[in-house]
Amino acid sequence: MKYFALVAAVAQLNLAVSAQAHGSHQDMDVEVKNDITSEALGSGIYLFKGLGGNIGVSVGEDGVFVIDDKFARFAEEIITDIRALDNGPIRYVVNTHYHGDHTGGNAEMKAAGATIVAHDNVRKRMGMTFENRILGRTQQASPEEQWPVVTFSENMTFHFNGQVVHVSHMPNAHTDGDAVIYFEQANILHMGDNYFNGMLPYVDVDGGGSLQGMIEAQSRAIDMIGEDTQIIPGHGPMATTADLVKSRDMLVDIQSRVKSRMDAGQSLDTILHDNPLVEYADLAGGFIDLDSMVRITYRSLSGK
Repeated sequence: MKYFALVAAVAQLNLAVSAQAHGSHQDMDVEVKNDITSEALGSGIYLFKGLGGNIGVSVGEDGVFVIDDKFARFAEEIITDIRALDNGPIRYVVNTHYHGDHTGGNAEMKAAGATIVAHDNVRKRMGMTFENRILGRTQQASPEEQWPVVTFSENMTFHFNGQVVHVSHMPNAHTDGDAVIYFEQANILHMGDNYFNGMLPYVDVDGGGSLQGMIEAQSRAIDMIGEDTQIIPGHGPMATTADLVKSRDMLVDIQSRVKSRMDAGQSLDTILHDNPLVEYADLAGGFIDLDSMVRITYRSLSGK
């Protein structure tokens, strides 16, 4: 990936996750301009880029189908941008997980007529207040009007705008409520935050996620798709299947480097001192630095 694309993606993630540190379901407490831009992917499907998680939008004869909706304060802009593409009804919003940069616009989308859909654990997490040790903050429950109203335990299928849309739960990956969404005819996959393109991933261990689960999620996704599939990551630019394979292999290597030291009896402090992930320093310019990645891996493997 080109250098400037990486810098832009990392800057967006850094601001978004920093805002989540004040409560992952809450809106941002700083005034920023989102500058949403759209990218046509074909078959009436678009990527909306900007601060917060990447949005997928399908427009067509059945209406509008949306994947994630960023922060609440950007909801009006997002709806306006959708209307510029298609003035049909916004019928569904599927949340890939519970974090506020992916669910913050839910209430506004509901008011616009959308049904909010997510995994069972997304609704559960959005109704909870709990401690997030990775972020060092108390995660406050979100307002009930943001919660999904249709939930599923494993998988769902939509038949919409000429697409068979497969929604698949990925257990204990980025969180405990992740879903990936595959548009079969268009051959486009939205990974949510199970994939961070061009940067080290944030794994919400306190939200039920694990590095092992993220590796499994990426492996399952690779098995679902072909070589020419277009992939929308949760953060970062569009990706190819080869990019996703490279990411999965990197995560396997990261896990192996930390696990081998744990198996040798090294403490977390000793592993941090050894800096076993220095090879990935060029991907550590955002919110997740090398030490954070070691801690995430250690906690994923130890359960502590």
